Amino acid sequence: MMSTEEVRRRLSKYSRVELAHLPTPIEHLSTLSNQLGGPPIHIKRDDQTGLAFGGNKARKLEFIMGDVVEQEADSIVTWAGVQSNWCRQVAAGAARAGKKAILVLLKRPGLPASEDGNLLIDRVFQADVRLQEASGEKGFLEYDNVAEWVAPVLREEEAAGRKAYLAPIGGSIVEGSMGGPFGAFGYLLAFVELLDQTRAQGFTPQTVVLATGSAGTQAGLLAGAKLLSPETRVVGISVAGSGDEISRLVDGITQAVLDEVGDGETVDSDDIVVFDEYLGEGYGILNQQTVDTIGLVARTEGVLLDPVYTGKAMTGLLDLAGKGQVCDGEVVFLHTGGTPALFPYRDEILAGIRR
Repeated sequence: MMSTEEVRRRLSKYSRVELAHLPTPIEHLSTLSNQLGGPPIHIKRDDQTGLAFGGNKARKLEFIMGDVVEQEADSIVTWAGVQSNWCRQVAAGAARAGKKAILVLLKRPGLPASEDGNLLIDRVFQADVRLQEASGEKGFLEYDNVAEWVAPVLREEEAAGRKAYLAPIGGSIVEGSMGGPFGAFGYLLAFVELLDQTRAQGFTPQTVVLATGSAGTQAGLLAGAKLLSPETRVVGISVAGSGDEISRLVDGITQAVLDEVGDGETVDSDDIVVFDEYLGEGYGILNQQTVDTIGLVARTEGVLLDPVYTGKAMTGLLDLAGKGQVCDGEVVFLHTGGTPALFPYRDEILAGIRR
């Protein structure tokens, strides 16, 4: 088993731009834990990473923007949904690094696309926003024609004499200009931070629960557990696709991290835990159960969750804990941020709270 100091040392060889306010705090959700009568639940507040309202993408972008700078790119090009937390923080990270952000944002039927929430913040950072109509009910992992939307942007940058860095959605999968699992490195380092904090408080987490979509955050945490704390189980609550689909992504990204940083460790199928029962009707589609969870955590702990990611993930945690499936030892819920999305979903949230 590797030490936290050794993991830090091995990651130190990779370029990194400091963007996040670290370490983020861990809080015990005592009222909620007592109300449930189950395991002690703690929350790791990565909604407080500080970059443009915070969120998990700040950690990922530290390594990705380090690579952007090392490659001497002039712009960073990426894509996601209109209310993307990833794109919001890319816009902020690019501004900090003196780079141009070009965001290809997909407008899906039935989902908020107003100039509010994350899209408003993209505009404030003066990112170059390209809105693209995306038909159908697909989630962001299912589009196979992204290349045809992104390719013209890359050609424009080349014609203008600028070097563009193409970053994959969520900074997760190793593709585009990203030659390594740099986004997941941010969450390997986050696991190191988490272990240092919890051990200082007298415990090692038995389970870490998080919202999982493009899979880089879960993969980084899982790599950390493999290297540092094999007794810790990392549980992903899917907000974007089937359990099998997300698990394949987690597997590939985790192995890429271990190949870069580890000592020959491999990922076993039993290591990967993804529940897709709490996805509801699909990515970004709000339901009453999620609204109820957002209201419960707000009134018991004064913590705001979001309607797309953490609301669904906490719904999963509460249900699993109630069934006794997440009940051994201390549990840590990773708050990945996303609270700007509360605003474009305001009508649905208010209707759900007032019913």
